Amino acid sequence: MQTSFRNKKVLVAGGSRGIGRSIALAFAADGADVAICARNPEGLAATEAELKAFGGKVFALPADLSKGAEVVGFVEKAAGALGGIDVLVNNASGFGSKDDESGWLASVDVDLMATVRATQTAIPYLEKVGGGAIVNISSISGMMASPRSLPYAAIKAAVINYTAGQGRALAPKRIRVNAIAPGSIEFPGGSWENRKTSDPELYKRVFDSIPWGRLGAPEEIAKVALFLAGDMASWVTGQTIVVDGGQTLT
Repeated sequence: MQTSFRNKKVLVAGGSRGIGRSIALAFAADGADVAICARNPEGLAATEAELKAFGGKVFALPADLSKGAEVVGFVEKAAGALGGIDVLVNNASGFGSKDDESGWLASVDVDLMATVRATQTAIPYLEKVGGGAIVNISSISGMMASPRSLPYAAIKAAVINYTAGQGRALAPKRIRVNAIAPGSIEFPGGSWENRKTSDPELYKRVFDSIPWGRLGAPEEIAKVALFLAGDMASWVTGQTIVVDGGQTLT
């Protein structure tokens, strides 16, 4: 069984901070060549430097994943720089929370359409190496009613359905497609850390709802991403794994 990603080519769309950064670093630490993109050039450069410390090939490209041409450009340029694609991780989010035109467009354009476009662009490269893995990042919000963030929740539900459909459609090509539905994840500069001060009542309510007794860490999502992309999950496809410390059990 594959216990290392040495020389594997991994693309992380949305990889400069939080969950995406942790996933990219975990693959690099396990020997992979890694490509990342993000809108923020400073954060991108900082994560690029961290990745290079592991010694593998690294490709970093500033990109706005709400724009179709930039999604396609990232995948194609990353494949060229690394020499192919073995794993695609679709992590980027527009975090559309407001139930208005801008909120819906942010979630549709980034959470859904960037995932679709990156997947479609990566498929020929994954086929060329005899198959591979796609890991989509959804959310527990996509599995329950979430009036606080209607667009985000609805589109994350669409990502779960898309994952299942693509898992079935791409199985003959030996491309596995799975998703992770994280619960509330806390990291420096992230939305939940900010809510400690901006909305302490909401933060406490969510904190108290998690049986594990704390919010999650990005590194815990990264571990599951490595599992789903590796040979230990060789017969797993079309599935969404909830990683939430029991948050959805209450």
